[in-house]
Amino acid sequence: MSDAGGNPGAHRERFVDLHMHSTASDGSVAPADVVAAAHQAGLSAIALTDHDRVDGIIEAQAAVQALGVRVVAGVELSAVDDGSEIHVLGLHLTHPEHIAAALEELKEARRDRAKITVEKLNSLGIPVTLEAVFAAAGDGAVGRPHIAKALVAGGWARDFRDAFDKWLGNGRPACIEKRTVTFEEAARLIHDAGGLAVYAHPGGGASRADLAALAALGLDSVEVRHPSHTVDEVIRLAALTDELGLVPSGGSDWHGAAEGYRALGSMKVSIDWLTRQDERVRQRAEQPA
Repeated sequence: MSDAGGNPGAHRERFVDLHMHSTASDGSVAPADVVAAAHQAGLSAIALTDHDRVDGIIEAQAAVQALGVRVVAGVELSAVDDGSEIHVLGLHLTHPEHIAAALEELKEARRDRAKITVEKLNSLGIPVTLEAVFAAAGDGAVGRPHIAKALVAGGWARDFRDAFDKWLGNGRPACIEKRTVTFEEAARLIHDAGGLAVYAHPGGGASRADLAALAALGLDSVEVRHPSHTVDEVIRLAALTDELGLVPSGGSDWHGAAEGYRALGSMKVSIDWLTRQDERVRQRAEQPA
C-alpha cells in the first residue's frame, strides 16, 4: 500500500521487542547475533535483558552501528514480594556498571545454588557433576536450565520438562531456594543505574492493589505484552498501567528459538511504547536525588 505521495510503506508500523536473552545468561544466541536477528526480523529496537548479567550489552551495542537497530541496555532480576517471586526488568540502564557489582554477588549465589543442587542430586543417586553444569552454562550465569541440560545430556531426564518435573521444579526433590532481593531493593538497583523498573510477565495474578503497592516502591512500567499473557490479560494490564500512571512494555522473552510463540518480535510491541518509556526516563532523571 502507498501513501498519498506514492511512497510505498511510508506508514508501516514500527515494532520493538523489549525482553530477550543471550548467551550472557541462558539464551542460545550471542549478543551481537541477537542484534543481527533483530535486524533480520525488521525490529527498530530491542532490549537485551539477561538474567543477573549486563556483560552482553557492550557487545550488542557494538553491533548497532552496522545494523541500525537500537539496543536498550537491560537486565532481568528475580525479586520476592510478600513471599512470592516476581521478575523485574531493568530497562534503559544508562550506567550498567553501577549494577554490575551487585549482579556479581548474585552470580556467586547462583554458583553456590548450583553446587548445592548437584550435591542434592548426587545424594538422590543422580551422578551429574558440577563441571557438566558449568560447561552447559558456558560464560553465562548458571541457573536451573543449565542443570536440566546436564541432566538431559547424562540421560537422567528425557527433556527439560522432565528434568523440572522430576527434580528441579518447585517442590521437587532437588529444588533449592535461591538468594533473593526484595522488589524495593531491585528497583533501587535499577534506578541507581539510571533505568526503569518493569514488572515482567505479571499475568493474571497481578491485581490493581498489587501494582499500586509496587508503584509506591518504585515500579515504573508493566510488561503488558508477553507470550504467557492471554488477550484478556493484555487488555486488563494495559488499562491498569494507564490508570496507575505507569508506562507499558512488552517483549517475546526470546531465548533463541527460530519460530514459535516466543519468536523474536512475536509480541508486535509498538515503538510508541518505547517513546513513552524514553519520556519516563527523562522525567526520572529530572527528579531530585
